[in-house]
Amino acid sequence: MAITKEELFEYIENLSVLELSELVKEFEEKFGVSATPMVVAGGAAGGAAAAEEKTEFDVVLTDPGAKKINAIKVVRAVTGLGLKEAKEAVESAPTTIKEGVSKEEAEEIKKQFEEAGAKVEIK
Repeated sequence: MAITKEELFEYIENLSVLELSELVKEFEEKFGVSATPMVVAGGAAGGAAAAEEKTEFDVVLTDPGAKKINAIKVVRAVTGLGLKEAKEAVESAPTTIKEGVSKEEAEEIKKQFEEAGAKVEIK
């Protein structure tokens, strides 16, 4: 005989704290889940807090601009790649140029690319 959700909730409501705790542990073990509360960021304040927690950023070249040679020079300076590899990276944009850098370093790299006429994103 199947029980309804209402009957299930009524049963759970009548459990003691200890019984409910044991039931939660059994659910976690049986279904491989966790009852640990997750923080869900909401609104602008929540998004800002999440951005502050991020410590590593990727710099992605999205558009090399009209003068690709300038973007190639910046790629070489930032990454240490050879001319051929830097040219391939610029021509295959969008390309991740640097991964796992600090916010300050990412902003500095972005500034260099923008001075060269290229567009980058920090992710």
